[in-house]
Amino acid sequence: MIFISAKTGQRIDRLFELINTVVNSAAMRISTGMLNDLLADAVARVQPPTDKGKRLKILYMTQSGVKPPTFVCFVNSAELFHFSYQRYLENRIRETFGMQGTPIRFVIRERGDNK
Repeated sequence: MIFISAKTGQRIDRLFELINTVVNSAAMRISTGMLNDLLADAVARVQPPTDKGKRLKILYMTQSGVKPPTFVCFVNSAELFHFSYQRYLENRIRETFGMQGTPIRFVIRERGDNK
């Protein structure tokens, strides 16, 4: 967030720098290998949630699109993938790859789901 002045034009140059940064981060493509390294580190720090003795297993993650960046997570059970863990992974992606200011979409697919 940048505070600018319409009267004096103060910090207008920073606004356009921020716009260019957000546009570049929205068009960023991240390789599957780098995403899976990030995923392994994130899972090691915070274990995925469990429900009734079943643990969420995130098999792998890949980027399927840009503008906005869309990530597909292949899991053993989509109903175990809680929104708070999705938010945690989103924050880790933003922190690692600098995607501040751009929306990030997640698509959760179960193993063998061809949708």
